[in-house]
Amino acid sequence: MFNMKAVEPRELGPDSRFKFKCHKAISCFTHCCSNVDIMLTPYDVLRLKKRLGMTSGEFLDKYTVVRVDKQSSHPYAFLKMMEESSRKCPFVTVPDGCTVYTDRPVSCRYYPIGQGTIKKNDDKGGILHEEFYFFVKEKHCKGYEEQTEWTIDSWKDDQEITQYDGMNREWKQLLMRRNLPGQPMLNDKKKMLFFMSSYDLDKFREYVLGSRFLEIFDIPQAEVEEIKASEEALMKLGFKHLKFILGLEQTLNVKQEVLKEREAMTKAAKAAKKEQK
Repeated sequence: MFNMKAVEPRELGPDSRFKFKCHKAISCFTHCCSNVDIMLTPYDVLRLKKRLGMTSGEFLDKYTVVRVDKQSSHPYAFLKMMEESSRKCPFVTVPDGCTVYTDRPVSCRYYPIGQGTIKKNDDKGGILHEEFYFFVKEKHCKGYEEQTEWTIDSWKDDQEITQYDGMNREWKQLLMRRNLPGQPMLNDKKKMLFFMSSYDLDKFREYVLGSRFLEIFDIPQAEVEEIKASEEALMKLGFKHLKFILGLEQTLNVKQEVLKEREAMTKAAKAAKKEQK
């Protein structure tokens, strides 16, 4: 999460140009890694927990804190900073910098660029999610004084951001959901499901493969085999699950036999209630 006072109020596109370079010889090296709130995306957690040889649960317990957004009730994972050292990132050392650089979070990759999404209606009554960019110019940062020139697209290529954006895009669309006026916030069960489906892949795998999940939802066998073999595929199933349980999209289909079973149970319950009157 950026300091909004450092955000330049100008919308940028893929071809927007700027000059910037960060390197060990610059006086502000690693200053941007302290006193900052880094909200992690699901793909951030996946990459970091693999890098560190940890389960998702172990990584979340050791390296994150959970904050619940008041406007959406969504629980988000933030990187846990080292309080005893000016809230410095736990993966940053002096003088070498980031020790997980090739697997660093996407917000670190983007810096000094910020990226946002606007939800718009299209001509056919559907919804478009349009991405945009902006500069983050903090007073301590000397990188803008360097002469290396970029476009937003060339910066994204250099920082290997495209893969992160592709993996996180569907999840970031969920960030725009808000609690509706006059309706209750998400209950504890839905908050737990949101956090598990977003971040705790190992627990989500147990949930999918060890519960009635595959008996209830009509998921092609080829996709089932893919989620067993690929954590990235499992993560994308988690996003579908979230959109379904939050009532945003019909991303999963309940099997016909399950629907008939539920319909029969509803009729039986109504008949029993009628007999009691």
